[in-house]
Amino acid sequence: QVHLVESGGGLVQPGGSLRLYCAASGSISSIRRMGWARQAPGKQRELVADITGGISTIYGDSVKGRFTISTDNAKNTVYLQMNSLKPEDTAVYYCNTVIRDVATMMFNDYWGQGTQVTVSL
Repeated sequence: QVHLVESGGGLVQPGGSLRLYCAASGSISSIRRMGWARQAPGKQRELVADITGGISTIYGDSVKGRFTISTDNAKNTVYLQMNSLKPEDTAVYYCNTVIRDVATMMFNDYWGQGTQVTVSL
């Protein structure tokens, strides 16, 4: 069993910053990929940022240059530093990981419960 716990969301003014955290725990053999997606009301879920092997990163076009994804492999944690936030960044942010479970030794896709980020005056 693998569990993801997210934190760090909240209300921030335009131009402000937030840092999201997602910690994976449980029967983890290895982690292939960790990342973040977001979903705004009435819109489809979209990629925010992804990191594979702790090194290779990709970002959604709308966040490039403003958001930075990083990991702490010892803590099985992924971070999302969000700077220069805009009202259009308002969404529920979901942690997403691909983890090999100790019990099955198979890679599976896991999602967090989501954390709300609201950018508003």
